[in-house]
Amino acid sequence: MAPTDSHQTVEATMRRVPRYGVFMGIGVVLGIIAAGIITMTGSYEESVALDVVYPPSQVFGFALLWTVPIGLALGGVVALILERAGRRHDRVVRVDRETITESD
Repeated sequence: MAPTDSHQTVEATMRRVPRYGVFMGIGVVLGIIAAGIITMTGSYEESVALDVVYPPSQVFGFALLWTVPIGLALGGVVALILERAGRRHDRVVRVDRETITESD
């Protein structure tokens, strides 16, 4: 049998959407940098009240537990804000749609 063609012209909305993974990845990287800055600016001297001194690597790990999720969330929020702002630039276009159906 011969294939059957179906041709239509429909309207579609085009809009640009940010890539959430990229923004969230940038947030994670900025969180790691912030943890490094927090670690470098810390004081590692023994205090009188507490007899515990944490090594810089442990401080870096604790700081990562806070800064990475915060950076991840902030990156997602920035992407959401950019998506909402980009909705003003939506365009409606006409698209030709073809459907070819082959039967055995």
